[in-house]
Amino acid sequence: MNLDDYRTLFVAVSLVLILISTVPVISMVIPRNAEPFFAMGVLGENMMAAQYYPDDNPNIQVGSLVRWHLGVYNHMGSVQYVAVRVKLLNSTLPSSNSSSCVPSDVPAFFEFRHVLVKNETWWFPFYWSISEVMPQGDSLVITQLVVNNMTLGLNAQAFSGYNFRVVFELWVYDEVLQGFDFAWKSGGEDRCVWNQIWFNVTLSE
Repeated sequence: MNLDDYRTLFVAVSLVLILISTVPVISMVIPRNAEPFFAMGVLGENMMAAQYYPDDNPNIQVGSLVRWHLGVYNHMGSVQYVAVRVKLLNSTLPSSNSSSCVPSDVPAFFEFRHVLVKNETWWFPFYWSISEVMPQGDSLVITQLVVNNMTLGLNAQAFSGYNFRVVFELWVYDEVLQGFDFAWKSGGEDRCVWNQIWFNVTLSE
């Protein structure tokens, strides 16, 4: 081999070594395709995972104001139109199902809607109080709630007023269905998200 051949070989080997050495760096800089998802959470009065009840007492009295803050995060990779549907259940009514992504069949009594841009987290208040409760046999029936200064009629009952739960379901607008759906596709499978917080109702301290 003459000098030109050695130079050609040196340049070729150098280029291969440079390419090999830069592959790990490139893979760190270029993000991998992350699985699309939504996340939803509920925080207490001071935007923390605490103080969900007045005086930290889950036995809610008529007229006591409960301050929660809901957050929804969009990691779907595109703009999404979402709805958070709020339902009031007792311990015996079927709740939402995470495995089959079937929502609770209890009608929603309140709903928030919002357009989320890519990677946006949307926070909004959910302030509520019980304004009317009626005894019915061994149960207490919540007949009226005030949510964000709006008075709503209800008919939710629980034995002795124990184990009510507020359920928050995230629904996503589906262009094909031309409506909201409780599930969305991720990795070829249905995904869904929902939360619940339990409380009791008391007529006196």
